[in-house]
Amino acid sequence: MKYSGVIFDFNGTLFWDTPLHNKAWNMFLEKRGMHLSDHEFFATFHGKNNRDIFNSLFQREHPAEEIRALVDEKETLYRQLCLETEMMLAPGAPDFLDFLQERKVPFTIATASDKENVDFYFEHLGIGKWFDYDRVVYNNGRIKGKPDPQIYRIAMSVIGKQPNEVIVFEDAVAGLQAAKNADAGCIIAVNSNNDDYSDWADYLIIRNFDEADRNLIV
Repeated sequence: MKYSGVIFDFNGTLFWDTPLHNKAWNMFLEKRGMHLSDHEFFATFHGKNNRDIFNSLFQREHPAEEIRALVDEKETLYRQLCLETEMMLAPGAPDFLDFLQERKVPFTIATASDKENVDFYFEHLGIGKWFDYDRVVYNNGRIKGKPDPQIYRIAMSVIGKQPNEVIVFEDAVAGLQAAKNADAGCIIAVNSNNDDYSDWADYLIIRNFDEADRNLIV
């Protein structure tokens, strides 16, 4: 089976920033005297959008303006941490993106990040070389969080492909489930953070985009 479209999750997939997000969350929690076990931390944060995270963290629904303030606080911490590192795309990702571009394969990003972070990535990671900003699907406050398939179904529509024509690259278990729920033709797990993929053993798992089988692409 060959595929003619590609969708990438971003955080932990194309940009291996999970430790930075985790550090920002820990700073956010410490300020409030809160602590989560490793299991609670993973279940609360990994692959989820900010609205779902805050509602779960504080065990109540938040009005939009309160969510916005909390998001701004945490994401400002995160972006500051990013700027203190050497920001770069995942191993092998630039070459793989060049390959897709040369083959004229439609591709885009489907991310739980909000617009401010997407703007930040375009500015500091130079991803405009490969991605059309207007075709990136991000958390606009209305899209349901993963594992709901909505974000991937929107991205499939954006690149003009049917689910069975698309490869999805994901790192988070919630995101992998979202891609499966969206009936993606092929799902590839990107192991950027040594997560437990035992339930996904039948899927291709890579640690470098050089390992992605280019023969799967039309």
